[in-house]
Amino acid sequence: MTQVKPGDTVRIHYTGTLSDGTTFDSSEGRDPLEFTVGSGQIIPGLDKALPGMAVGENKTVEIPCGEAYGEHQPEAVQSVDRAQIPENIEVKPGLQLQVQTPQGQTVPVVVTEVSESEVVLDANHPLAGRDLTFAIELVEIA
Repeated sequence: MTQVKPGDTVRIHYTGTLSDGTTFDSSEGRDPLEFTVGSGQIIPGLDKALPGMAVGENKTVEIPCGEAYGEHQPEAVQSVDRAQIPENIEVKPGLQLQVQTPQGQTVPVVVTEVSESEVVLDANHPLAGRDLTFAIELVEIA
């Protein structure tokens, strides 16, 4: 029976959950996720779990934050003057914005706090600092 090896293009169904059991993402009701194993297209911990799997096999893997979206980086959280954000934008916690770095790079951020004078923006991935669990089913090796 053929087993996954680095460089193979695979299709998987998956459900990703947090340590409290909350589902944060799933392919349920969608086409399977397709990617090339070992190419860096998905988080490292999930990529490492696939070699050796056979079509039809199911596996549950626990992925520490360091092999998922990384540790939460305090330096990626910054306060900006409220006046720097256009007045037509209703700023509230949870709002997702894009900011441009001095080098011209666009970075997604989430508003975490708002006061009359300041807005706190977090550029960490929403799952940074979180350990993740994935239930995966290998659907196809292309």
